Amino acid sequence: MKKPFLSLVLLCAASVAVADPTLTIRADKIVKPASPMLYGLMTEEINHSYDGGLYAELIQNRAFLDDSQTPKCWSLVQNNGAAATMALDTGETFNGKVSLRLDVTSASKDSPAGVANEGYWGIPVFPSTRYHACFYAKASPTLSGPVAASIVSDDGATVYASARVSHLSSDWKMYQVTLKTGRAITPTAKTRFLLSVENPGTVWLGCVSLFPPTWKNQPNGFRKDLLQMLINMNPKFLRLPGGNYLEGNTIPDRFDWKKTIGPVIDRPGHDGPWGYRSTDGLGFLEYLRWCEDMNAEPVLAVYAGYSLNHTHVKPGIDLEPYVQDALDEIEYVTGATSTKWGAKRAKDGHPKPFPLHYVEIGNEDWFDGSGSYDERFTQFYKAIKAKYPQLQCISTIGNDADANLRVRSSNPDVLDEHYYRSARVFLRDASHFDNYDRNGPRIFVGEWAAHESTFPPWDRRSADLPPTPNMKAALADAAWMTGMERNSDLIQMQSYAPLMVNVNPGARQWRPDLIGYDTLHCYGSPSYYAIKIFANNLGDQIPAVTSDDSTIYDSVTENSKTGAIIIKLVNAQTNAQTLKLDIQGARLKSDGTAVTLAAAPDATNSIDNPTNVVPVVTKVTDIASPFSYTVPANSIVVLALKSK
Repeated sequence: MKKPFLSLVLLCAASVAVADPTLTIRADKIVKPASPMLYGLMTEEINHSYDGGLYAELIQNRAFLDDSQTPKCWSLVQNNGAAATMALDTGETFNGKVSLRLDVTSASKDSPAGVANEGYWGIPVFPSTRYHACFYAKASPTLSGPVAASIVSDDGATVYASARVSHLSSDWKMYQVTLKTGRAITPTAKTRFLLSVENPGTVWLGCVSLFPPTWKNQPNGFRKDLLQMLINMNPKFLRLPGGNYLEGNTIPDRFDWKKTIGPVIDRPGHDGPWGYRSTDGLGFLEYLRWCEDMNAEPVLAVYAGYSLNHTHVKPGIDLEPYVQDALDEIEYVTGATSTKWGAKRAKDGHPKPFPLHYVEIGNEDWFDGSGSYDERFTQFYKAIKAKYPQLQCISTIGNDADANLRVRSSNPDVLDEHYYRSARVFLRDASHFDNYDRNGPRIFVGEWAAHESTFPPWDRRSADLPPTPNMKAALADAAWMTGMERNSDLIQMQSYAPLMVNVNPGARQWRPDLIGYDTLHCYGSPSYYAIKIFANNLGDQIPAVTSDDSTIYDSVTENSKTGAIIIKLVNAQTNAQTLKLDIQGARLKSDGTAVTLAAAPDATNSIDNPTNVVPVVTKVTDIASPFSYTVPANSIVVLALKSK
């Protein structure tokens, strides 16, 4: 008698076990819009993101300003018995700052003397490549004969490219040459850039520059492979000039935008907050051109009177020059050529104004213990709104900060919130924004990232870990993005940070970072690909969705023009999960596509293995709602279903 009863119990248990959880999508019931600005980029000069990174200049310490005592990154070259000395010279300069003086006492054609620059962890040499060299120099009357500009191996034995200037003037003058490598060379960064002479005498160098081919051959331009990776993310905005880099360690070291425009040789540069000096070669106009190259718009952060050493400018009269500086900055971005700063932008080479809708006032001002941000923000807010009422003003203090620090004297349009959390916390809190008040300001998640280790990004012990995140972090990042996307009526914009890292020894200050590179190569982390496939697959409206599954993270958007339905699924479990998709109110074609990023939690990408974890695109067939779909273990899936 017990045996049939036991069989019935087992049958019922098996039936329960195989019942798939259901995701129900009401395609005919739109509940809210999806923000068209949701996916963007945040940038600042950290991890050698600009100098030694996106900014394509190859000479490090090109203006000899990185160290007041010694020509850092430059070395003396004395071949085959040549004799010379070099030193910084503040008495003979072309720009009123400093020059590098080379005194040659013995040299010949077979025994040249000169100075060499190590570049940013070497000079990248590729076959059949043209490099543009430019330097300012003058010579003593005793020095005659040519100057050679060369890219050579570290030991000087191999010359990869060389060009000559016939002679130098006794007055300051700019010289330009083109260096071209041969077809048969093997790419290498074990190189230096050398300027050498064959005769005794004195040479002064004022500024030395070397550029490889840049994006669209733009002068003072961008490294092509890195910019292409950013364009591939389909960003709608670029938050600039970034976080701590905006504030600076001190008020004089803030991002003083007016000092970063105009001719490169006139830009003094400044000490950055991450332990190295910025050339400001990637200056304010270059930021705006960067946006233009990506078909994105700037989210402009203006300095609001607070710096990282906890100094601040007192609101009121003391703050007025900084408020005016912000108004001038906005005019430089958006003003007609009939305006003062619009005319300056045109003179700098860009007559057409740039689009601008958002201005962020400061950065992370919850660190300001003085409590002055309320007054500082309000002073900026009133001035900006008076002249530019259409602009949306962003407060750097969001709902997640101490209520006593928030702005109370005015009404920010948007709040900037930052989240650096462990992967475990991101997974647990993926519904963070589901119950946010819709009656308050909208939200900009201006910085966020999951770290997969026990050490947070600012902990020095994280320095021993790989610079970019692994699949475990990517799964948490994707789960967090489903929450932001589901709530993108409220979350207007979001951007992962930091964006880039030079992986060479000594270049990094923070991890994890989205994109890694060295002198020759670059790669995207698993999180890079997660963001890329999310950003490239986004509808403009959000249908009603219900789910009876708590293990799969999901978001659904719909394209109002085509009727396409885009379903994003994240399975952070170690086993595959089958989900029934019940799509109501839509007539679907029988085929679609699935973009899948799947790997073991500890799998990652690197310089040596850049494509270990990458998305795979497959065709999905026999779609007839409802239908079952199996989400692989440790995977991120984007399903794109087409409407008839």
